Amino acid sequence: MPVVEEPEHLSGDHPDGGTGLPPASDPGPRGVAADTASDSDTAESTAVPLLVPADGIPPVCRTAEAVAAAAEHLAAGTGPLAVDAERASGFRYSSRAYLIQLRRAGTGTVLIDPIPVADALQPLAEAINGLEWILHSADQDLPGLAELGLRPAALFDTELGGRLAGFPRVGLAAMVEQLLGRALRKGHGAADWSTRPLPEAWLNYAALDVELLIELRSAVAASLADQGKTEWAAQEFEHIRLLEPSAPKPDRWRRTSGIHTLRRARQLAIVRELWTTRDALARGRDIAPSRILPDSAIIAAAKADPASIGQLRELPVFGGPRQRRYSREWLGAVERARLLPDEELPRMSQPYDGPPPVNRWERRDPVAAARLARARAVMTRISERVAVPVENLISPDLVRRLCWDGLPDYRSDQDTTGGVSAAVEGFLETHGARPWQRELAAEPLAAALADPSED
Repeated sequence: MPVVEEPEHLSGDHPDGGTGLPPASDPGPRGVAADTASDSDTAESTAVPLLVPADGIPPVCRTAEAVAAAAEHLAAGTGPLAVDAERASGFRYSSRAYLIQLRRAGTGTVLIDPIPVADALQPLAEAINGLEWILHSADQDLPGLAELGLRPAALFDTELGGRLAGFPRVGLAAMVEQLLGRALRKGHGAADWSTRPLPEAWLNYAALDVELLIELRSAVAASLADQGKTEWAAQEFEHIRLLEPSAPKPDRWRRTSGIHTLRRARQLAIVRELWTTRDALARGRDIAPSRILPDSAIIAAAKADPASIGQLRELPVFGGPRQRRYSREWLGAVERARLLPDEELPRMSQPYDGPPPVNRWERRDPVAAARLARARAVMTRISERVAVPVENLISPDLVRRLCWDGLPDYRSDQDTTGGVSAAVEGFLETHGARPWQRELAAEPLAAALADPSED
């Protein structure tokens, strides 16, 4: 299908140069609902719609002066800071923030357009970096905010807290509805937030995203405390706060949709070259790669192996006006793959950094497959007992690595049961498991590693 029209370029002309401050009066947090809804049906039938921010939509800070005034205003507030950021995923290559929403008791909500003021955010950083931030699904927004020099001193993640507290639905709207009895307006989360000017309806949506975060934090914290999970949550929040961006995975081109339909290494080489060319173009123009060239077109070219620009343009998508301008680049990628010597062609099977796919374990190592089955059963029982999703107890990938070959010499410690548990705990700690996770899982996983036939 043709590539969607490229988003409007960001403009340096910003007519609204206001302070970006909300009205002086602010009712502050409205308190956590006294009674949490017992089930979603009840919550849905009694939730009060929240259609507009209590103080209206604040003007957007678009100048250095407005940012400085907003920073001073937020510094005068009290308590933690509610934070959200809107990105343009699916439209832009980068994960940069295109709108920042902030709210603090005593100050109300502040909206900041970071694009025209990216070099003027130091006053804001000085005002908020020493605070506890409240975010929902913090790992999504923290990297983009860190690029702007904005980093929290402490973190409370309401989405992650909801998972640890055992809530069945942890989306922001669902949790606000269940815990606070309010129906939060949604609908623009997948919009192109690099658009300028931002529509008023989008700004209304963005302001509502932080309207109740402070209250939601109180409700989630209370639930965690009731279950004795406050320390668990604190360890998880600190892990997220300090988490460094992961390095790009090698062979990312192998994730091209439809690549499983290819049967020859030369075809994979074409995919690799086209993917790499597309990625460079997308990065340079800050446009999502799929909007430069969809995966389906890459797969079609790999199968057709066009020998000329004419043949290339006969393929789906490549004849479109936006792709024609890059015809020489696309054909050059195909030709590079065609000329590769056989020994430089990519392998048909993906090289794995760690265990093979689980569906191959039974054939390659049935003993390891049995260990994994026992370990999964153990983790499921723990999950049910403490009401925490299995994936939040211990990373499933870490369990797989442990069961495949993580402790090849653990039997040397079988003089005592504690020796095996200590070895497992050491393995988990080395691979980043938090203390609460190791306390829950190390001993049961050690038991799962044992072969029942040897008892």
